[in-house]
Amino acid sequence: MKASFIYTSLLVLSIGWLTACEDHRNSPNASFPERIDFVAERQYPEGIAYSSQLAKFLVTSIPLGKIGTVDIGGHYEDLLTDPGFIAGIGMKVADGRVFVCNSDQGRSVRSTPATTRQTAELLVFNLSTRQLERRTDLAALLPAAEPNFANDIAIDPDGTAYVTDSFSPVIYRVTATGASSVLVRDDVRFASPTFGLNGIAYHPGGYLIVANTGQGKLYKVDLRNGNAISEVGGVGSLPGDGLTFLNNDLYVVTGGNRVAQVRSTDNWQTASILKYDATGYTGATTSVAVNNQIYTLNARIGEVGNAWDFSIQRFR
Repeated sequence: MKASFIYTSLLVLSIGWLTACEDHRNSPNASFPERIDFVAERQYPEGIAYSSQLAKFLVTSIPLGKIGTVDIGGHYEDLLTDPGFIAGIGMKVADGRVFVCNSDQGRSVRSTPATTRQTAELLVFNLSTRQLERRTDLAALLPAAEPNFANDIAIDPDGTAYVTDSFSPVIYRVTATGASSVLVRDDVRFASPTFGLNGIAYHPGGYLIVANTGQGKLYKVDLRNGNAISEVGGVGSLPGDGLTFLNNDLYVVTGGNRVAQVRSTDNWQTASILKYDATGYTGATTSVAVNNQIYTLNARIGEVGNAWDFSIQRFR
């Protein structure tokens, strides 16, 4: 996901290949509005997820280091925070827990010179207790001189989390027990002079699809073949932010103002863009699959101000 003020960025995935973790299996079948407007002062919410336990969307906050909820009526409430929570970026809800990237681009009320571009953490909150259960320092896996920015998360069926770093060319791996490592590093394909790895999505075929925003490319990481990396051909230039699978199609938020529906017929060796939805998006960042629909967060990314109004809208 594009977690940047600089680079302008759960019910059913598909019947038969739901992950064992993500909390969208029991989401309601009620009719959701096409657009949900909500008010949350200075939220600038980069990440979105959905909790069937709460029957609400969850949204992060870049400047305020917190997570809030939004119901289908557009009512916002604060939910989670922690003194060490600087900026909430990508997020998933799984097994009654919230997994969220904690980073610092210098835009948070909690930013400091020591943490800016030097923060990459995976925080895990318990949805029932509202308490922080685990903090994994991913930046510690790299040399201290390298910049860091934990951006987005994908979770596989055994509970392993995969986290992108937008300032260093790596994908991190965090097991269900909290053991962390660098899954893969590629100083060419995962690098960018601007903003690198961004959105990430797990496919039940045993691989990850990841977006390199600065390069405008999608890459496949084959977890069953030594984490082999290959470019997804056929899509042209597609500077992706958030990535979400639904019914085997990949929905790519791009440019902050549209969402692309992308399909592959060869296990993501190649793919093609079926259509764009480009109406009504404002600084969009990422999406979540709910009720067999794609809902995208209008986060107003790219702005620096005191906005109160944000929205969530359905792909059309």
